[in-house]
Amino acid sequence: MVVFKFSKYGDSMGTRLLGARIRADLRPLLDGEEKVVLDFSGIDTVTNSFADECIAKLLLEMPLEELKAKTTFREVAPLAERSILSALRRRQLQMQQ
Repeated sequence: MVVFKFSKYGDSMGTRLLGARIRADLRPLLDGEEKVVLDFSGIDTVTNSFADECIAKLLLEMPLEELKAKTTFREVAPLAERSILSALRRRQLQMQQ
């Protein structure tokens, strides 16, 4: 497993700009053979816009089932989890239209 620590970018994940930067760093790891642990330990805030830009936009490049198979989450705060799940749902709905 490969551990991707969001804390190396700060303790607040709040902007689309940061989300795009982190997605660019994360994306090559998803092409590897190892599962990627998305480690949110030490993260206080994850906004909906960050979650969409960083995580949900990965659905534009791979199906949800593939994303699930390649990743697992660690130490996601309840509010952050809601933001991430909400962004994934919205992105899925947009793609179905």
